[in-house]
Amino acid sequence: MFTMPTYQQPDFTSPIFTAAPEVVFETVTTPGVAPADYHGTSVYPEYYHIGGEWHLLRESRMDCVVTLSGSDTLEVVEFRRLKKGDRVACGRTENGEEGIYVHTEAFHSGNTGGEKFAFRSNRTRETSFSIDYDELYALLKHEQQGGSILWVLGPAVVFDHDARMAFCNLVRGGFVHGLMAGNALATHDIEGSIYKTALGQELYSKKPAAQGHYKHLDALNRVRGAGSIQAAIDEGLITDGIMKTLTDCGVPYVLAGSIRDDGPLPEVLADVYRAQDAMRTLTRRATTIIALATQLHTIATGNMAPSYQVLADGGVRPVYFYSVDMSEFAVNKLSDRGSLTARSILTNVQDFVVTLRRGVLPD
Repeated sequence: MFTMPTYQQPDFTSPIFTAAPEVVFETVTTPGVAPADYHGTSVYPEYYHIGGEWHLLRESRMDCVVTLSGSDTLEVVEFRRLKKGDRVACGRTENGEEGIYVHTEAFHSGNTGGEKFAFRSNRTRETSFSIDYDELYALLKHEQQGGSILWVLGPAVVFDHDARMAFCNLVRGGFVHGLMAGNALATHDIEGSIYKTALGQELYSKKPAAQGHYKHLDALNRVRGAGSIQAAIDEGLITDGIMKTLTDCGVPYVLAGSIRDDGPLPEVLADVYRAQDAMRTLTRRATTIIALATQLHTIATGNMAPSYQVLADGGVRPVYFYSVDMSEFAVNKLSDRGSLTARSILTNVQDFVVTLRRGVLPD
């Protein structure tokens, strides 16, 4: 049974808050350039002292700046969006000294348990993940009823017949509310529908197909000829798979382009900042994010995702972030880049998807 952690608001009656000055806002003089002493945002809840009150950032992301409009409207924006005349929060301290407080223990229970020295305190291939799966099953069943589950997929998910079908079942079961990937995930999924191969290998047997190296290129070419993924579905070219299931169920997705792309598919966003904007739109509403075997997309999403979300009723809840990969390096890279609240599971992602489907949609 899943229980949502209680948000612990700072004690604003304590001296560090009552004695704190108000935030200083400096004006942008050059578009896209922040004032010299700008405050850079983090993944944590942040409060700003304005007009005698402490205001929580409602929508945040790391490595951005905070602008003020009107008397108390705060917005987190990327440097590239700064306009001349914008007022930017300044201050490099985070404990109220300059009117800014970064709340790092918002959902901390206070019960650290254990001892100062312990074996297996880090997550490695030797770690037991049974409890992580059970907790994830409970979380996803909770999120199915009103949360927003965002998936970040690498192409490995569609290289296996069972994993590809299991993910389609998760979509139909209401466990996928948004998806972000690159050209490869969609291309090889569509290749699987048209030719029953992925990168030239038969999906189930893994046997190389005749002229297999042409299969993904032919799939790309045929969809480009149709004009779009939707058009290819409508004319019966794409008959199954993840992209069809997302389309049929009305689940939004973002395919971000890469310098190494073949084709690409018509829906792929070639402009990197347009892709970033589209990814942030999905990330903003996510309450749980699960990233599978795609290091760069995972880091990009982690940089956009705060550790919390402010609800419509003013309540605050955590944003859950899972990174799943066979490589310790890949999952550790996310925390190295500042996404300190992400939880890692080390396993083959095809096995992960199949196991997860069985856990939330038992036969």
